[in-house]
Formats: sequence, C-alpha cells, structure tokens
Amino acid sequence: MPVDEAQALWLEFARTRDKALRDRLIMSYAPLVKFVAGRLGSGLPAHVDEGDLVSYGLLGLIGAIERYEPERDVKFETYALSRIRGAIVDELRAMDWVPRSVRSRAREIERAMTDFESRLHRAASDEELAKELGLSEDELVESLNDIGRSSIAALDELWTLGTGGDQVALIDSIEDTSGLGPQSALAQAELKEALAEAISRLPEREKLVVTLYYYEELTLREIGEVLGVTESRVSQLHTKAILRLKGRLTGASDASRASASGPSAPG
Repeated sequence: MPVDEAQALWLEFARTRDKALRDRLIMSYAPLVKFVAGRLGSGLPAHVDEGDLVSYGLLGLIGAIERYEPERDVKFETYALSRIRGAIVDELRAMDWVPRSVRSRAREIERAMTDFESRLHRAASDEELAKELGLSEDELVESLNDIGRSSIAALDELWTLGTGGDQVALIDSIEDTSGLGPQSALAQAELKEALAEAISRLPEREKLVVTLYYYEELTLREIGEVLGVTESRVSQLHTKAILRLKGRLTGASDASRASASGPSAPG
C-alpha cells in the first residue's frame, strides 16, 4: 500500500473506528503475521502447527491496529511486530509444552556458564562447560539441541528484573523506542545498553550468530551457510549465546538492584 494511501486510511480509521476500514488494515498488514509466525515456527517442534501461530499472531495484529495512534512518530510495522510476536509467545507459554527436564537443564547450563565466568573471567569452552556440568561433550550437545528445539523466540524468553520488578522483553530493546513514556524509554535505553555490552563480550562465533539472527534477520540455515557449519551447530551456538546472555543480564540486574537499595543495616 502506498505511504500516502496508508496514512489516509489510518487517519480515517482513527476518526471513525469503522470496522470495514479495520478489516482493510488487517488485510494490508497480514504479511507481518506470516513473517513473524514463520520465524518463530522454524525453531519449534513439528507438532506445533504454523497455522496456529498465524491465528495467535492475527489477534496480536488486531490488538495493535486497535491501539495504534498514527499521530505518534512510530511506524506501525515497528509497533505491530512486537505485539504480534508477544501474542504468539504468550499463547505458546500458556500451553506450557516445554518439558520440565529441558527447563531444568537450561537453568543448570546457565548457572554453570555464569559460575565459570565469575571464577576465570572468560567464557568456558564446550569441553570445560561439559566438565563443569559433569557431562560428556556429547551429552552437552544433546542438551543444547533439546533446549534449542524447545526455545520460543529466545530473546523474548529473557527478562530483566529491573526497577520496580518490571519485566521487559529484550527483543523490544532492539526495536524503535520512540513514542514510549519517559520512564519506559529510560528503562529500554538502559536495557539496550546492557544487552549491547553483554553481546559484545560473547565468544566471537556466538556473537556473530546473535547479530545475524536478531539484527540481520537471517535464518539459522542461512547463518550456517555463512559460517560453513550445519544448521544444528548454529542452533547450539545460538542456545549457548542466549543462556550466556541471560546469566549475565540477570546478574547485572541483581547487582543494580543491590546497589540501588544501598548497604544493608547491620544485623
């Protein structure tokens, strides 16, 4: 849809709230839902139907259309992508289909990574990480594959525990923050800075995978072609990067809260 036509349609819908205009907007932006569902669905088990993801995403798109304020300086596509993704991820979380054993193993690997880095001030190799966990390298690889297959929009699964206990999806910090209130914009800016710093300290291959997947929007298969490795290996690198980021950002958030609260009173 041409820009001028889209702007006129948005302004008319904002004025009249006409259902026919809303339906035109839904049809115009439906490809966004297909795009998001395709990206999220590519890493999910076969029993999760992409058609269901599209249905969940359409609810997010409709909500975005209903709430969008065209006079604010935020592109609708930027605003809608986050809401579509959020609607899909919320529904998948509600299904709670990720096995408890996989969640538990993810937490174990995350803690082992964090503990190792705290002691030696560098990232653990696969061999060192396996030893830290009491696993063989093959068992570590199998665990990473299980976690990767169970991931749902991995950066969406990472949360800060920021001021006031608010939870902010990291993926939103990558996107346009214009139009947010001052407090939300500040929280997003701080989160974006912390995320950028944490990504910069990833091992080189993990950093490249995160950059290509989340910023350049390549698929895992395409990243494998760039790196000259299998898609499965890219998935393992991606999973390790996400667990490493989660550990670092959770630790940074805890330290920030401790600092903000000041020294404890003597017991």
